[in-house]
Amino acid sequence: ELFSPAQKYQLLVYHADAIFHDKEYRNAACKYSMALQQKKVLSKTSKVRTSTGGAASNIQAQSLPSEIEVKYKIAECYTILKLDKDAIAVLDGIPSRQRTPKINMMLANLYRKAGQERSAVTSYKEVLRQCPLALDAIIGLLSLSVKGAEVASMTMDVIQSIPNLDWLSVWVKAYAFIHAGDNQRAINTICSLEKKSLLRDNVDLLVSLADVYFRAGDTKNAILKFEQAQMLDPYLIKGMDVYGYLMAREGHLEDVEVLGGRLFNISDQHAEPWVISGCHSFYSKRYSRALYLGAKAIQLNSNSVQALLLKGAALRNMGRVQEAIIHFREAMRLAPCRLDCYEGLIDCYLASNGIREAMGMANNIYKTLGANAQTLTILATVCLEDPVTQEKAKTLLDKALAQRPDYTKAVVKKAELLSREQKHEEGIALLRCALANQSDCVLHRMLGDFLVAVNDYQEAMDQYSIALR
Repeated sequence: ELFSPAQKYQLLVYHADAIFHDKEYRNAACKYSMALQQKKVLSKTSKVRTSTGGAASNIQAQSLPSEIEVKYKIAECYTILKLDKDAIAVLDGIPSRQRTPKINMMLANLYRKAGQERSAVTSYKEVLRQCPLALDAIIGLLSLSVKGAEVASMTMDVIQSIPNLDWLSVWVKAYAFIHAGDNQRAINTICSLEKKSLLRDNVDLLVSLADVYFRAGDTKNAILKFEQAQMLDPYLIKGMDVYGYLMAREGHLEDVEVLGGRLFNISDQHAEPWVISGCHSFYSKRYSRALYLGAKAIQLNSNSVQALLLKGAALRNMGRVQEAIIHFREAMRLAPCRLDCYEGLIDCYLASNGIREAMGMANNIYKTLGANAQTLTILATVCLEDPVTQEKAKTLLDKALAQRPDYTKAVVKKAELLSREQKHEEGIALLRCALANQSDCVLHRMLGDFLVAVNDYQEAMDQYSIALR
């Protein structure tokens, strides 16, 4: 024959690699499988060879692509094709001792996605055993509720043996707070890390800090940190979907359009630019287009929480509430500490007159995460929908504003309540106080409405003008 068994194996792998890079993943998986079949033939022929060429053939066999690497590529094809069960089956077939860190990492991510948390934890721990500085594995464990102290103990030896790694234990603590939903302690810990010379102006850390500010409801600081990260890395994509959403929510639609266009120029194979464009469409009240763009983002990354929230919100506003609920629930599963996932679901329940379900969820959030400004406001929002619980809503909002006088959502809900009760002077005082340290288009518009109610048309016009800027 023209080629030896070893050459045939090598050529099949080369062919599969070429097809993989042409994005023909189903075809590539088939060709990689053919290569594995050829490897079995090669193994059999190499055993029966006893000629003097045997040593040379052993050297040649050692230079061939490993069977484990080929199996990894097959699993990679299946993952891209969203055939996760097939990918897990291929990787499970590799003996534990032969699994490299990247194989264990892929297996851990697949287990986590499939809801097999115990197996995911085992695989993440195996990655850390082999690579104690694998930060993604650390985050994976923390996201699966493994205690920060336990995770830190797995990195202790390497921290003590390598100089200038004392920041790592603080980093682990910060991400443990993030995944436990303790936003304030997470912010304080990341800020202390950011001051250290080694991690000053670290883009990943700034994006994490911006995200935690966002989760804590501090829009101003979240936008500030996202902008800082973007200035340091103009090609940054990670976290820009949240930044785009915040900018769109604040009414800066021209800036959002520019941001989306810039990210599309960097890469259209990430979910983030699609989400940003979707947010622009959503806040321009083009819900059908927002729905399409959200679906496209999910197609690129099924774990994109922001894409799920965008699609859910678009479906809700189009009256397709039951479909929206499915998307908000999936977002909750992926990000159990993000309150906006719960808020979306509560809005769906209220839209379909499910006050009892909304109240049950709001009470559950309140009991689980404690009485902070955000949980108090969520519970108050539901109470406002029932005439019987109006006074309770007022008490809850007062408590929320006592904790955080600048919390916009609480201010908006309290202003709505005062408007309903026609307490216009109190509403004006509340909004003036809130706007003393921040500028928010919604608050300016509401202040304009209150001023109209007391016949102060000139200042009302001024407030509306500010809101439109």
